[in-house]
Amino acid sequence: MRPNLTHLKTIEQRLLWLSHWMIHHANHVRPKVDGIKVGGHQASSASMVSIMTALYFSTLKPADRVAVKPHASPIFHAMQYLMGNQTREKMENFRGFGGVQSYPSRTKDIDDVDFSTGSVGLGVAITSFASIIQDYIKAKSWGGDAPMGRMVALVGDAELDEGNIYEALQEGWKNDLRNTWWVIDYNRQSLDGIVREGLFERLEKIFDAFGWDVVRIKHGALQRAAFEEPGGDKLRDWIDACPNQEYSALTYMGGAVWRKRLLDDLGDQGDVSALIERRRDDELAALMENLGGNCVETMADMFNGIDHDRPTCFLAYTIKGWGTPIAGHKDNHGGLMSKTQFADWQAHMGVAKGEEWELMATVPDEAALRDFLTDVPFFAKGTRRYHDDKLAVPVIDIDTSREISTQMAFGKILDDLSKGDSELAARIVTTSPDVTGTTSLGPWVNRRKLFARAEQADAFIENRIPSTAKWEFTPRGQHIELGIAEMNLMLLLGAAGLSHSVFGKRLIPIGTVYDPFVARGLDALNYACYQDARFILVGTPSGVTLAPEGGAHQSVGSPLIGMSQDGLASFEPAFADELAVIMQWAFNYLQRDGEGDPDERTWLRDETGGSVYLRLTTNPIEQPGKRRDEDFRQGAIDGAYWLRKPGPNCEVVIAYQGAVAPEAIKAAGIIGEARRDVGVLAVTSADRLNAGWTAAQRARSRGNKAAQAHIETLMTDLPPHCKVITVIDGHPATLSWLGSVQGHQTVPLGVEHFGQTGTIADLYRHHGIDAAAIVERVNGLTVGKELNQSIPDTHTYN
Repeated sequence: MRPNLTHLKTIEQRLLWLSHWMIHHANHVRPKVDGIKVGGHQASSASMVSIMTALYFSTLKPADRVAVKPHASPIFHAMQYLMGNQTREKMENFRGFGGVQSYPSRTKDIDDVDFSTGSVGLGVAITSFASIIQDYIKAKSWGGDAPMGRMVALVGDAELDEGNIYEALQEGWKNDLRNTWWVIDYNRQSLDGIVREGLFERLEKIFDAFGWDVVRIKHGALQRAAFEEPGGDKLRDWIDACPNQEYSALTYMGGAVWRKRLLDDLGDQGDVSALIERRRDDELAALMENLGGNCVETMADMFNGIDHDRPTCFLAYTIKGWGTPIAGHKDNHGGLMSKTQFADWQAHMGVAKGEEWELMATVPDEAALRDFLTDVPFFAKGTRRYHDDKLAVPVIDIDTSREISTQMAFGKILDDLSKGDSELAARIVTTSPDVTGTTSLGPWVNRRKLFARAEQADAFIENRIPSTAKWEFTPRGQHIELGIAEMNLMLLLGAAGLSHSVFGKRLIPIGTVYDPFVARGLDALNYACYQDARFILVGTPSGVTLAPEGGAHQSVGSPLIGMSQDGLASFEPAFADELAVIMQWAFNYLQRDGEGDPDERTWLRDETGGSVYLRLTTNPIEQPGKRRDEDFRQGAIDGAYWLRKPGPNCEVVIAYQGAVAPEAIKAAGIIGEARRDVGVLAVTSADRLNAGWTAAQRARSRGNKAAQAHIETLMTDLPPHCKVITVIDGHPATLSWLGSVQGHQTVPLGVEHFGQTGTIADLYRHHGIDAAAIVERVNGLTVGKELNQSIPDTHTYN
């Protein structure tokens, strides 16, 4: 027996107990507040306990990073509790407010979570993109001292139903993936049933096709030893041929049923019958449940036997609920041990009443185990959260003397940065799902090149064939080209946006995507924000302004996505100078990680920082000329400023966001011929305006009567009778709330239905967001008011 195997087995049993006790305590001991089950996935945790014990306590080094499958979070928290990185108070409050989270969370848990998990499949895929980012950093002159580790995913077999995993496999193959392990907990049971027969054969073929090594771990040490006995070959054949559902049912029924079934199928064959009869019922059950993934000795050997950096998939056969009374039952995914079952199991585990939370309960040699735990490499350096210095942001400016679209302005800003030698420009990494050229990243890529671990020649350049895309693949490159899969884009942005914390080297990730297809990657975008990854997402071209492309390429709801997504500040500038101001601010905002109270000027918690979403357009519009005043600059960042200040007798305000600026300005000019003091409110971020407004309202409700949001300040002097017309090339709900700020009647204009092909004028007219439609609605409001005044009140009330 190897020196540490005894300790590994002890740790395995401690983690099994602590995780299951935590779940049991939350469901059956802690006082009930409401009538719903707390839950906790005891069975899904049990199937992972041997794998995680071997991995963390025998194999991993501090530079390695792990995404723990969501339903194994109790094992993870128990492990951190054992190592002193989690508190008993939070363990006792599992799935309660302020307690350890249902699924590992970088931002909500206090223990050392590498990657948040929860939305199944995403935690798996992000490890491959983290590995690509690790290689990217190591290839740079400034990244040589960054730690190199393995990116490991602990995968539930049902997670392999998620399509984004296979998209990630393909992208990994294209980018010469390495230093990535996926460990599949192949317990063959999901929430609704048993996994289909033969799935592992298909999985092996898929991984093999994408260049992964596949290590199948089916039999534990007890089984392998039994196979060496006379008749063991027959037992092995029987185990390998047994259907998943049969194996699960037999496991649940236990040793006596195992014996009957094995003797029925294999009896009277002499040596194999003797092999079975030599074991008591409990020993026979232990043998049959000793699959490879439930054997800490086997898993440690398999992990420690890998001496290369090729991506590796470990297919570890396990029993769901291993080591507990509910092992193998088809309903055990969300099931819990009853109080009676748990009491019997507690006696079986040897844990005395009152010692349930004791770390060393049942440990025969506490001193030896504590010495062992002190020397475990993975935990030796403590919490593995790194930091990197903030990057200075150079001045960003742009020529506004000609017509230009915000998409073109974005490309020009990046191109100007690419010509310089700022440290910020050196840390920018761009990426796009096969739309690099059409989202204006081309000039940046031409100068800063594409990333690959090895130089790759461009046949067009070598043969002097003219092309606007002079794209060279090199380790020095700063653009990572992706296939057309938006989930991969968001996952890569998430991985790159954590680089300062995970690898100790700050990156400034910028990803571009066709704006309507932001929706394709929403789950991964939400996942990246939940982890507090920092990046800039550029959605372009946007709205029905992309008129000739038709409705499938015209975004409607993306402004609402930007408003509703936590951790993401959303902007939709109309003019190039607005974009320049916003991008300069955004480069700084990405790097903030402060605390503190909300800024009383806006009531936004900008010191915490976050990611940024820019919704841009391809339509060149006339620019307003040089603007240097502070009201404009600060207003563009805070979310709005007066493009045309309303007078004291203002009857109409037109508030617009984004590409429809020319229509709003034109309409204001027409209306101003007959109406006094018309105001035009340029909204650059409905998201930030709304967030500041709701935050100020909360502050007032808590006693700070002086709290006033930026939008409230802007609208405070508008007369009560003033009408607000809002207009956007997107869903009208984006701005419709503005009337509630000071109680003004509001008419929201926007796009509520799929568009179609046509000219911009055609579509603006069709959706009622052109200047004529704005004027028409204003006149309609006035007529309605006059009509109401002309009708006598004939109602009588008793």
